[in-house]
Amino acid sequence: MRTALVIGTGLIGTSAALALAQRGVTVHLVDHDPEQARTAAALGAGTDEPPTGPVDLAIVAAPPAHVATVLADAMGRGVARGYIDVASVKGGPRRELEALGLNLASYIGTHPMSGREKSGPLAASGDLFEGRPWVLTPSRDTDTEVLNLALELVSHCRAVPVVMDADAHDRAVALVSHMPHLVSSMVAARLEHAEETAVRLCGQGIRDVTRIAASDPRMWIDILSANPGPVADLLSDVAADLEETVQALRALQSSDDDKRREGTAGIEDVLRRGNAGQVRVPGKHGSAPRVYETVAVLIDDQPGQLARIFADAGRAGVNIEDVRIEHATGQQAGLVQLMVEPKAAPVLTAALRERGWAIRQ
Repeated sequence: MRTALVIGTGLIGTSAALALAQRGVTVHLVDHDPEQARTAAALGAGTDEPPTGPVDLAIVAAPPAHVATVLADAMGRGVARGYIDVASVKGGPRRELEALGLNLASYIGTHPMSGREKSGPLAASGDLFEGRPWVLTPSRDTDTEVLNLALELVSHCRAVPVVMDADAHDRAVALVSHMPHLVSSMVAARLEHAEETAVRLCGQGIRDVTRIAASDPRMWIDILSANPGPVADLLSDVAADLEETVQALRALQSSDDDKRREGTAGIEDVLRRGNAGQVRVPGKHGSAPRVYETVAVLIDDQPGQLARIFADAGRAGVNIEDVRIEHATGQQAGLVQLMVEPKAAPVLTAALRERGWAIRQ
């Protein structure tokens, strides 16, 4: 691939353009808001000048509701040899294109499984997709050349290609992305009018659950409007679980021993099913989940503290598998949780204590 046209210079489009430009591809940028395309160009994602002829690959980074229209226009003008979109829903746009009677041999639907809570070109990064799955949904009509161009794009972005059926993809993202986003938003909505004294007690748990609720509502309305059925089906199942859980909690309030036992059994059931589902979430680098030991270190909120901890861990020959930070309420301090292999935990604990770090048991 020598040339590309990115149509839509938001987070995903600009990030893909940055990755391509960094690898020597000539990238042309266009957006319904010319200022946004100029911003992406200023970041080094390419040029906002139009190409003089057909490019190798056109990348449509428009909201799902507009993908088919934008693709049909680009294909009608013959702007590229191959066309892809990067929308988070795949079945609907393809059916819209089929209804328009277009020859889809030069098109393949794709979806990079990466993003941020922020949107727009200023949030973009050339390494946004590195190590992340990038779904490709070829059909029997897809030309091999176009599939190869899409695979080359994925390679330039250092993502991991995953081939799926379009409708299977939509059911999958409803489960692992769209439904959880709505549930996160519902939990976060409980905080909107909560008493300040209660909100000040927020810890890492509530931060983890509500993090994705910070995303742009307009973007999510576009996404959910393109995949409402599978998301509604999943939320219906969640609603049934919620109703059973509410009944179990009410039973725990009863003075009747039998009802309390029923309530306990109901709560234990949902918690155990949650355990069983959580362990299926892929671990580091997409591998099977592994159990790590946590070494908790108390730190002051000062520059260089994390760098010192990581350097001391490196000197001890210990690899940090994951890290979490919990900030103390009302204090310039926090707790850094270092996840390491179980056999490395005592080695790291001893080394950090020797270097003056306070370890919480």
